[in-house]
Amino acid sequence: MFDLHSLELPVIQAPMAGGPSTPALAAAVARAGGMGFLAAGYKTADAVAQDIAELRGASAAPFGLNIFSPSQEGEAPADIVAAYAGTLAGDAERHGVSLGRPRFDDDAYDAKLEIALRERVAVVSFTFGCPSAETVATLHDHDIAVWVTVTSPAEGALAHDAGADALVAQGTEAGGHRAYFSDAGEHEEHGLLVLLRLLRALTALPLVATGGLMDGPGIAAALVAGADAAQLGSALLLTPEAGTSAPHRARLALPGPTRLTRAFSGRTARGIVNRFMEDHDADAPRAYPQVHHLTSPLRAAARAAGDAEAINLWAGQGHALAQARPAGELVRALAAEAAAARPAR
Repeated sequence: MFDLHSLELPVIQAPMAGGPSTPALAAAVARAGGMGFLAAGYKTADAVAQDIAELRGASAAPFGLNIFSPSQEGEAPADIVAAYAGTLAGDAERHGVSLGRPRFDDDAYDAKLEIALRERVAVVSFTFGCPSAETVATLHDHDIAVWVTVTSPAEGALAHDAGADALVAQGTEAGGHRAYFSDAGEHEEHGLLVLLRLLRALTALPLVATGGLMDGPGIAAALVAGADAAQLGSALLLTPEAGTSAPHRARLALPGPTRLTRAFSGRTARGIVNRFMEDHDADAPRAYPQVHHLTSPLRAAARAAGDAEAINLWAGQGHALAQARPAGELVRALAAEAAAARPAR
């Protein structure tokens, strides 16, 4: 089974669903000595299988596959989603598209698990929830390590008890969706360093730190705080291997605040503040993935038109530090900076 400590460099490429994560990006990070990841989210099972084949054609290194756990809250009432759709009519008209059908689904969870088992990927990581102990045992039977993304000590304890092999500690600084096991109610937002210390007091499991890690000193701080590796997301969005859209790239390297919002998907996520977020955040319901499907055609049209004001600009709080360099070169440079920044023992 894959051992996190076998990596040459303590750097993991974050699985960023919706386009940025590509087989080319995963392969580049792996060739540099880190670990690449594929994002299964929002893809068909066949597309996931194709990504695995493409990655294996480019690199023989072990890699991970991230799968979205099914929603714990169930389907949001249709009238709530319909009311939100009414507020989006002007945006859809502006971009000449119809809104999508707001449906509830589990993102083909079982089919993607079957692919992971069949392909015997090195690691399966879970976001938005904790797999059952039975699922973890089945993955272990196929020599697949299980990582669970957590945002709090309570979630860490659940993942530990389910048999996880490592915890991905997601600080509130992170871009993209918050990995809460449940998006309902209020959440205490833990910064990454605090979360690492709380988890380290709770468990001896390996910890992968993610959230706001953009440079060597940041990675070093996470490692000193108890992480065994750093997972980079926003730091890789400007690399040529990433599938980041042109309008997203243009905004990433500019100063600008980020905010947590449900406006684009119906689930809490961090992105750069833009007009769509300002206009619709207050009205956005907790309704994932219905709102994701509702806004998907609108966002696709805006992306094609280069309109950064109407797309989800997922990014961590340190996004202005992102560098437009080849992924392998960047990973090696950041790892070297981290090694130099760590205090001598």
